[in-house]
Amino acid sequence: MQTDTLREALNAERRASYLRLGGGWPIPLAGTVYWAALALLGYTGFSLSEWSMAAFFGTGAIFPMALIFAALFRNPFMKEKTAVTSVLVPTFISMLLFWPMIIAAIQAAPELIPLILAIGLSLHWPVIGWSYGRTSLYTAHAVIRAVMVLMIWLYLPDERLTLLPLSVAGIYLLTVLAILIDTQALARRK
Repeated sequence: MQTDTLREALNAERRASYLRLGGGWPIPLAGTVYWAALALLGYTGFSLSEWSMAAFFGTGAIFPMALIFAALFRNPFMKEKTAVTSVLVPTFISMLLFWPMIIAAIQAAPELIPLILAIGLSLHWPVIGWSYGRTSLYTAHAVIRAVMVLMIWLYLPDERLTLLPLSVAGIYLLTVLAILIDTQALARRK
């Protein structure tokens, strides 16, 4: 019985955090901008090495951009302290473990960089979804993204630097919309 009570309290706290922060939508909005910029670079004819360097260094802009969006839209995700926020640092560390693959690909197979980057930067999504009590929504983002970029990488090799990041930007934007719709629907039910 006590386990059920603890589980219910934890689930209630996760949902409350999701509602307070609107699912953290400024963060994926920053991802949308990052990937749209990479699509633009691919479209304008950047070489694979130029695109890869921009993608590599551009990842450092995602979090600051998320902080700017959070300030603009009054979404203080950095101030959120709940029973599950301690899982976030290990989650992001786990996601960053894809970087050795990027570094190896730079030397051995540079054409893999867009694919590794697109999938690697989504590895934290299922856990973030769990922390908000919305595992399915956030996991769907990661799975759809992985399948989509793999299909583009396999079947449209000449469009990898344009369609691959454009598809990720589109998935991000759809996810932001889904989060906003979901949080509004939950707020109305309260």
